[in-house]
Amino acid sequence: VVVTGAGTGIGRAIAERLADEGARLTLLARDESRLRDVVDGATTRSVDIRDRDAVLAAIDGPLDALVANAGLGGPNEGGDGDRWDEIVQTNLYGTYWCIRAAEPHLPDGGRVVVTSSILARIGVPGYTAYCASKAGLLGLVRSLATELAPRRIQVNAICPGWVNTDMAWTGLDAMPGMTREQAYEDAMREVPLRRMSEPAEIAGTVAWLLSDDALGVTGQ
Repeated sequence: VVVTGAGTGIGRAIAERLADEGARLTLLARDESRLRDVVDGATTRSVDIRDRDAVLAAIDGPLDALVANAGLGGPNEGGDGDRWDEIVQTNLYGTYWCIRAAEPHLPDGGRVVVTSSILARIGVPGYTAYCASKAGLLGLVRSLATELAPRRIQVNAICPGWVNTDMAWTGLDAMPGMTREQAYEDAMREVPLRRMSEPAEIAGTVAWLLSDDALGVTGQ
């Protein structure tokens, strides 16, 4: 299994869970040093998924599944310094390059899981690039699921909400006029269970999508 963005947060938890279940892993991230202590025996490679040629070189050899988790968060604003290109190229273009690179190496019956976001489904002011790119991933998943169905390759997305990661806390810390604790309480009022998910819980969903229990699930 290839896992992108595996050095921190959700990606790291996914790698750890799949390793516990016996997967042989190739882990990708821009900063390879973050990957070296994630899973013993994993292959680690430094790659910026915005670089199509680098992605094609990094994802090779036979594989059973791709977890396209790498992504970039945070706000963007119009005008000078707008991060639109950086975020969209990473989240949408980069994920697409990873899937296309993996496709010829996947067997019939292979799996692809993409990390999207709850922000693919709701609008958040100041997060136009993130919302648009994560929503684009859902269209990508639905289309590729039908395209690859003749080979029984299943393509699905997960859409996490608040998860206890550095990215989430950076977002909370950026909320104007609030302490971190106040921002957390404000955010959790929108969550029915009034709690953040843990990365390991998201990893469990990915492990299920890669298991035989999910043989009938694609394009979701």
